[in-house]
Amino acid sequence: MSQTAVIRILIVDDHAIVQQGLEAIINEEEDMTVIGRAKDGIEAIQLFRQAQPDVTLMDLRMPQMGGVEAITAICAEFNTARIIVLTTYDGDEDIYRGLRAGSKGYLLKDCKPNELRTAIRTVHDGQQYIPPHVGAKLAQRMTNPELTDRELEVLRLVAQGMNNLEIGAALSITESTVKSNINRILSKLGAKDRTQATIIALKRGIASL
Repeated sequence: MSQTAVIRILIVDDHAIVQQGLEAIINEEEDMTVIGRAKDGIEAIQLFRQAQPDVTLMDLRMPQMGGVEAITAICAEFNTARIIVLTTYDGDEDIYRGLRAGSKGYLLKDCKPNELRTAIRTVHDGQQYIPPHVGAKLAQRMTNPELTDRELEVLRLVAQGMNNLEIGAALSITESTVKSNINRILSKLGAKDRTQATIIALKRGIASL
């Protein structure tokens, strides 16, 4: 096989054992090789600039800088970047944000090695790779009412256990503004109270603890 046909892959994950496992699966194949490993989004951007890999496997939640921010930055600089989100999270908000940022595929870490290889080849060929259950969650997300940036901020603070007064102080808004935001959030999420809104937000990946 000619050297030019080999798919050059960058792995971005904050767990060394995951990096090693992925590298072993990828390097078994004659047509792909790992050319770099990054442990967070900042390192991912630097390595991408240096190596310009054919395909990047990107975790979503990492220290320093998460996957969505890194994907956004890389795709803004390199419009031909081919990135696959590889994560343990399958909340519809996670999927939506990852794909909206510019990723071309979305895989869960419990996928089979063959599916990982298929996804890499598919994305390298310029197509999207979105498994059916991910596509179904994405379709569901598209029908949900969109939360505004302010509502998202409020909801994430609610999920951290803050009361209205504390949220108002944190965001420099009045308590009545917090209340009206929370009422809209409950309505949009179809939640009956703050606790249920928090559970929904965590399950969908809108907030994380």
